[in-house]
Amino acid sequence: MNQKERMLSGLPYKAWMDGLEEERLEARKKVHAYNHMEPDSYDELGAAIKKILGKTGKNIMIEPPFHCDYGTNIQVGENFYANFNFVVLDVGRVTIGDNCMMAPNVSIYTAGHPIHPDSRNSGYEYGIGVSIGDNVWVGGNVVINPGVHIGNNVVIGSGSVVTKDIPDNMVAAGNPCRVLKEITEADRDFYFKDRRFDVDDYR
Repeated sequence: MNQKERMLSGLPYKAWMDGLEEERLEARKKVHAYNHMEPDSYDELGAAIKKILGKTGKNIMIEPPFHCDYGTNIQVGENFYANFNFVVLDVGRVTIGDNCMMAPNVSIYTAGHPIHPDSRNSGYEYGIGVSIGDNVWVGGNVVINPGVHIGNNVVIGSGSVVTKDIPDNMVAAGNPCRVLKEITEADRDFYFKDRRFDVDDYR
């Protein structure tokens, strides 16, 4: 098993061996070009990001600047939107479902290092995948740590550090992130806290 296979299997691996360094460099070249495209070149931006990521839906928008390690280990579904400064350390696989939104400064980290200094100084690191379901909104400045699964229809409050799985249909926030409430039918008619919609076409 080479170092890339070890990396994608969640095993300890060395990031400078078996062509991984060269793959990261190629990804950085593509990302650099993407981050310096003209802001009104929507079609070109859409085409360019699809050449960076491993798999995408038809409708996708990531506002530059965007950063990742490889890009090819990221899969996003239909109607994906990420605001400025979306960072994905995709040494492990990152899978994101349909109709998901990332606010500014969201970071998804699959990468990690051993906690013991001797083990860490050996050069071994690891990547444990992250998965996010459908209809998820992740607030600004959220960090999602290795191995986390976020379910469907979840809202993650701004500033959260997500270290554990979040079940379907929940609002969760905090450091460490924890479930605050379940999303129910009663929430449908409100757009912010106790403010009701004053229009009828939101359903």
